[in-house]
Amino acid sequence: MRTGKATATAMAIALAVVLLCIAPRRVRSASDNRLIVGMTLVRNASAIGALCLDGSLPAYHLHRGFGAGEHNWLLQFEGGGWCNDIPSCLERANTRRGSTRYMTKYEVFSGILSNNASLNPDFYNWNRVKLRYCDGASFAGDAKFDNGTSLLYFRGQRIWRAIIHDLLPKGLGRAQKALLSGCSAGGLASFLHCDNFAEYLPRNASVKCLSDAGFFLDERDISLNHTMRSFYDDLVSLQGVEKNLDKNCTSSLVYPAMCFFPQYTLKYITTPFFILNSAYDVYQFHHILVPSSADVHGHWNRCKLDPAACTDSQLEILQGFRNDMLATLRMFYQYSGRGGLFINSCFAHCQSELQETWLAVDSPKVNNKTISEAVGDWYYSRRVSKEIDCPYPCDKTCHNLIPVSGLPQVHLTEEI
Repeated sequence: MRTGKATATAMAIALAVVLLCIAPRRVRSASDNRLIVGMTLVRNASAIGALCLDGSLPAYHLHRGFGAGEHNWLLQFEGGGWCNDIPSCLERANTRRGSTRYMTKYEVFSGILSNNASLNPDFYNWNRVKLRYCDGASFAGDAKFDNGTSLLYFRGQRIWRAIIHDLLPKGLGRAQKALLSGCSAGGLASFLHCDNFAEYLPRNASVKCLSDAGFFLDERDISLNHTMRSFYDDLVSLQGVEKNLDKNCTSSLVYPAMCFFPQYTLKYITTPFFILNSAYDVYQFHHILVPSSADVHGHWNRCKLDPAACTDSQLEILQGFRNDMLATLRMFYQYSGRGGLFINSCFAHCQSELQETWLAVDSPKVNNKTISEAVGDWYYSRRVSKEIDCPYPCDKTCHNLIPVSGLPQVHLTEEI
């Protein structure tokens, strides 16, 4: 049963709101040593039709590596939801999620993007790049809408290619080590582009990929409807995504659009991969498992605001969602020798870009290992790194649970 367009639009807007954490002009955090990096527009992108939804040029933020990391590269896909119909995409085109005209020209680099050795010991001196997200299909679409009145460019795949070609002569083409990463919709983009990324780099380079909060499940909601499957089906059709999905995956399924779900394409990825996700990912909890269309009377409202307020029956459903996620990942963590995993039980969404969750004195841990340590151990092959948390509420390191509004507060004292 397909959900209505209003629900689909609400889902897209909700995830975009979850990821809004930077003020539009001047940013100053409570930590005075935050790294702030300026935007680079891809000036020649229009030559290949690589344009944001509104026709503006795509962009990225690059902070150069140094020392031993001078020839190593970390690319981080920005997240921010999707749009799957013309009204929601037109709305998105007039925001920072669909146009570089509305984006902040500076981004705070923290967590995995930090240049502080004590806060990001394994990647601090790499070339670190944040790819801005302005297409609405996880950098995977290739289509155009023009009815004579409205014009939309669904060109995520071309944006991905344009940014890569802009970075190759800047040193990416000579990379010795590389990591393709992303958060949320950007984490999904990591699955979609991982093997293609490796094809651009030298054969002797160590190339790996990481998805943070991008393992969106093909799961029925509490009303037994496939809300997310319907949403993705519309998205893939509208934005011309199918031709850019993994060919091995699309040829193996009756419905090729389902290859937009990581669980179906993961087995075809040959590049080493790390999956960082919460078993109770708040976006999936609120919009896949319990979307508003499945909870019209708001019985889950208190539970969504505070897991401690969930009833026994609601907790049982949440534990079932966790079990389904682990069952879907079982082949990956049991048999993938080059794969890494960190599945914790915090009610979170995106944990690699925030210093508080990536690496801090009180950051989340599984088996006494932080996310930063787990990812570093996996990338550098120091030790096996497949960490799976016990079920909620056993993890006592999850004292800062993510509220319904999204990410923990970044305290801003002044606008930039």
